[in-house]
Amino acid sequence: MKDKTIDYALRATWQAVARMYNEEAAKFETTMATGFTLLSIDPEKGTPSTSLGPRMGMESTSLSRILKNMEEKGLIRRKPNPEDGRSVLICLTAFGKEKREISKAVVLRFNEVVKSNVSETDLNGFFNVMETINELITEKKVYTQEVNTEKS
Repeated sequence: MKDKTIDYALRATWQAVARMYNEEAAKFETTMATGFTLLSIDPEKGTPSTSLGPRMGMESTSLSRILKNMEEKGLIRRKPNPEDGRSVLICLTAFGKEKREISKAVVLRFNEVVKSNVSETDLNGFFNVMETINELITEKKVYTQEVNTEKS
């Protein structure tokens, strides 16, 4: 562990998780991105398209491509937002709700397996570290000063 950076551990682990989710999603003829999107849409009321990107931490161009694909597959439909005439609600179809339940089960299974193999103390420590990293980044406390590259 002494040779690994925090960044490396985060990236390597996330890549392994993403690969695992994509392999599982492929069994249901979908992708991790589609599953994540399904889980981010309110299954009853729908979700305004403008809030979906920020909720998922995704750029609008990537999200637009995913939503177009989901609409073509019959997972979602777009309808005018009655509370804001300028925006559109992304709503799940019956088929989309079915696929959402599968996605939810996959995520819950992953969580169950991890929780059964990691102590509660270690898991709490993991979440504390992730929260601290997010706060440091959000509050711009990582790169607030210029690094002195001059040799002494």
